[in-house]
This record gives sequence, structure tokens and C-alpha cells, in this order.
Amino acid sequence: MAKPVNSKLTAGGFLPLTKACLSSGGQQHLAGSLPGCGMTTQRRRASSRPGVGLNRVAQVHRSTFDVAEERANNSNNPAENFSGGISTQHNKGATSSETTVRKQLQHVDMLQNMGISRHFAGEIKCILDVTYSCWLQRDEEIMLDVETCAMAFRILRMNGGYNVCSDDLYRVAEASGFHPSLEGYLNDTRSLLELHKASKVSISEDESNLDSIGSWSGRLLKEQLRSSGLQRTPLFREVEHALECPCYTTLDRLDHRRNIENFDITGHQMLKTSYYTNNHILALAVRDFSASQFTYQEELRHLDGWVKESRLDQLPFARQKLEYFYLSAAGTIFTPELSDARILWAKNGVLTTIVDDFFDVGGSTEELENLVALVEMWDEHHKTEFYSEQVEIVFSAIYTSVNELGAKASLLQDRDVTKHLVEIWLDLLRSMMTEVEWRISKYVPTTEEYITNAALTFALGPIVLPALYFVGPKIPESVANDPEYNELFRLMSTCGRLLNDVQTYEREYNEGKVNSVSLLVLQSGGSMSIAEVRRELQKPIDTCRRDLLRLVLRKEGAVPKPCKELFWKMCKVCYFFYSRGDAFSSPEEKAREVDAVINQPLQLKGSNGSLPVLWK
Repeated sequence: MAKPVNSKLTAGGFLPLTKACLSSGGQQHLAGSLPGCGMTTQRRRASSRPGVGLNRVAQVHRSTFDVAEERANNSNNPAENFSGGISTQHNKGATSSETTVRKQLQHVDMLQNMGISRHFAGEIKCILDVTYSCWLQRDEEIMLDVETCAMAFRILRMNGGYNVCSDDLYRVAEASGFHPSLEGYLNDTRSLLELHKASKVSISEDESNLDSIGSWSGRLLKEQLRSSGLQRTPLFREVEHALECPCYTTLDRLDHRRNIENFDITGHQMLKTSYYTNNHILALAVRDFSASQFTYQEELRHLDGWVKESRLDQLPFARQKLEYFYLSAAGTIFTPELSDARILWAKNGVLTTIVDDFFDVGGSTEELENLVALVEMWDEHHKTEFYSEQVEIVFSAIYTSVNELGAKASLLQDRDVTKHLVEIWLDLLRSMMTEVEWRISKYVPTTEEYITNAALTFALGPIVLPALYFVGPKIPESVANDPEYNELFRLMSTCGRLLNDVQTYEREYNEGKVNSVSLLVLQSGGSMSIAEVRRELQKPIDTCRRDLLRLVLRKEGAVPKPCKELFWKMCKVCYFFYSRGDAFSSPEEKAREVDAVINQPLQLKGSNGSLPVLWK
């Protein structure tokens, strides 16, 4: 088995669809009619003659009213009942203003931002297919409107499989008549905000046009935050959040909570639909989030019991980071059916942190060698003795957990995968032992030697790679040897390692550990300061993030889409903990976020204290 790293919406209430569209295989269609959607895509192109097919989405509202009603009456699924019920209300008064490309994309964005888009996957897919066809035909509704173009670019790109070019967005921004000045955008904050958000989904260092858009849009948004015109408006907090927290630095569930709690402020104004519709959307999101919190609390109690049962809380050298790791799991792998993936993610996160502390400060060389030998022997470990009680506790926890989780994964995959899980742990322990040997011998590795080994010692392997077996798809054994699999892991781990190095330089320097910051300062012969090196490292961090996102969004490949998405989720976790400091090592830095995702009930604002009952 190769090592993971080598050297080098709409709800039915917005857009009810025909039966054919709901059952379609999701193929992309570049022009002409979208099979099953009942939507003609012969739309007016930018700069072409007017009056040709302006409202294809409205046609779907009229032609499939009976389908939505049937879904509401016959389905036992709460979300589908919700979808159908809202559909009936919305269709009675559908207007062209409610069915524009912009409006449909806002609906998709809203459902995704509130964490309930999975209930409307078929409807959303149909909207995006139509939007993509309009994009390819340079439809004027997209290409003559900056806000719609930026939103379409971001949503199409981040939903994967849609090849949208940043050059098109850049040309629309330039041709809009606006200029990168405060005066040009003073009365169009929403367009400026959408441009800024679109600039953050770059997938290549060659997309310098997105960097340019991000730079001047960010500057102008900061100017607007300081202006009296934007302060205390509904957009103020949304702009503030977008500037402080780019999409790759946040956890999904924290964003869902923020959007649900502020729905009465931002969502109602954005949608401009009936109060009834807004309240039912909010009620579904509240129920979904609150029900998930109950699940999270149960899982965290189970994990806390596991820590005590395994005696991991008795290790004096170990950082106790269960809540942080469970936050990273629940915050990203949030749907109820992925409980096993969350538990594995959190358990192995706890174990890798303890092993890291054992190799850094807690164990003697003899203990570390003993631990590696025990894992190498695995089922034959009884043939040797534990060097100490600490080694026994650490090994026993790894052994029991890997065998238990391996048995579950093997059942799901219809083949034995436990051996692969053991190999993942061995790769980690051997790379950690390499760092110990460097430290003892005072060997200074080359940059390539360091980053190849350090990507492994960042210890994401036992957390992410086994979790791939628990997110749904069957994974052939050959996938673990595929270049795409290795590259996904390398990019994620390298990005995380460099983010960590930039923030933990001082602590690791005091511990006598090699770090990419100290290594580059040393190799520069003192010509570069620590501050300069940290700024310089931002370039490879950005490159890894962009290249990773490009691989994750690519439709082709050996690694199934739900599995690829886990690599991106962990990348976001790394940014969440390390983009502004070493929040992971702080016992209190992220305590509020733990509470927000797991324990604290939603605090609804405005007039949303009483919500309708969607189902019983």
C-alpha cells in the first residue's frame, strides 16, 4: 500500500420541478433544452436582440404545480412535505421578479447557508444546470448584472462539475461601468459583497484576476464599514463577517447558526417573499439544527466515556482536546446519518494529539521505540512487553479503536480495511520517529525533507483517511494507491502543516523542534526575518489551498466526490484553528464555538419567537 504522501430550490416553494427532472441523472447540458426540467434555455444573450425567452423558470412554476402538490400530499419525508406545502403557496402568485436567475440563486444560497440544502438536492441541481446553460450562452441576465454574475460564478464553481471561468467574471466587473472606487460602488454594496465572496473561491494561482477583485472589493467594503451610510443596516454584519471570515476559514455549522439566527434581518429582506414562506423556511432550519444538537450531545457524551474508559485522561503529558476535535467533526460532517464518521474523526483526533504529545514531551526514546514496535506487530503484540504503563495506555487505545472502527468500516465496504487503517497509523508513527532522530542527532533537514515528513507528522492521516470509508461510497482498494488520493492528502496536509508552523514557531523553537519558519530563516543565512518568512510562507499555503479545491471540485477522478469533500473540510478546519493564531493549543479560544455548535439553543432575533409546526 502506498503512503498517502510522497516526496514531491429551491424548495418546492421556489422552483417545483417535473417528475422527469427529479429523477434525472444530473448530467450537464450545455445548450438547448434541459431534459425533464421543462425549461427552454434559448435565452437572450448579452448584446443580442431582446424579447427572446425571458422567463424560463416561470414556465416550470406553471407546468409542474400538480407535481409539487402531489409531493406534499403523498410524501412521508418532513422536508418533502415542507417543500410541497410551500410550493402550493408560492405558485399561486409566482411573478417574474420571483423567478429571475438572481432570485433562484439567492434561494439556493439561502438553503445552503442555513444547512438545509440537502433536502432539496434535486431542485437545486436543476436550477444550477439551467444557470450554467445561461452562463455558457452569455445570457444578459447574468452577463449584464455584476451581482448575479458574481453569485452565479461562486455557486456554480463551489457546487462542482460546472466549468466557469474567472475571466468572464472579471470582464463583467470591468464592463459594468463601475470602477474600483468607493464612489462607483457606494450605492451597490450587495454587488461589491458578491464580488468579494466570489474572489475567495480561486482554484489556481493563475487566477490573478480574482486576487485583483478581492483586493479592491475588500478595500472598498472596509471603507463602507466606516461610512455612516452602511452602519446599522442589515448588510453591515454580513459585510463584516465576509471580510473577517473568508469561506475557507469557517466551519459550516457555525455559519448555519449565524444565518439562522440572523434570518429575520438578512434573509427576509433578501428574499422579498411572503412572511409565511420565510417563516416556514426558518422553521425547517431551526428544527434541523436543534435536532442535530441533540445528536451531537449524545455523541460527545459517548466520546467522553470512551476517553475515561481508555484511561487517556490519566496521561499527565497529554492535551485533552476532545471537545475541539468533536467541534471540527460536527462543524463540518454535520448531517445525522454520518455519526460513525464524526465519532471516528473525533476519536482519532484525540489519539493523534496524545501521540504527538507523547513524542514531543511525554515519552522517552525507549518508550517511543516500544510503541512503534507494538503497532508494527499489531495482533502479535502480546509477544513483547510494554515498556511502561504510558505505552500500554496509548497502544491499547489505538489498538482497540482501530479494530473496532475497522470492523465497522469493513462491513460498510464489503472487504477488510483494518489492515489499511493500521498502515496509516504506522506511517504516522514512523514519521514522528524520524523527527525524534533529527532532534537527538541535531540534524537539520533540507526543506524538501522537512515538508515531506512534516506533512505526515501533522497527523491528519488517521483522522481523514479512515473517515472516507464512512461517508457512503464503496472505495476499491486501488483508490488508496491512486495519484489523486495521494495528492489530495499531500495538499491538505501541507497546507495544514504550514498554517500550523507559521503560528507555532516560538513554542516549537523552544522545544528544540524543526519548523519551516526556523528552517527558512536558517537557510537564508539570516537575510530574512521571522516576519518576512511568515509572509513568504503565505504563498505556498495559498497555492496548496487553491490546488486542493481544484481537485476536490473536479468531476473526474478515482476518489468519489463525498470522499474528496472530506479533504476540503479538514483544510477549512486547519484554517479555522490556525489562520489567526494557535487556537488549537488554547484551552479557551474556541470554547464559545464548541458551545454554539453543540449545546447552546438557537437565539432567534426579531419576530421569529413563534414558528409554525411543519410536521408532527
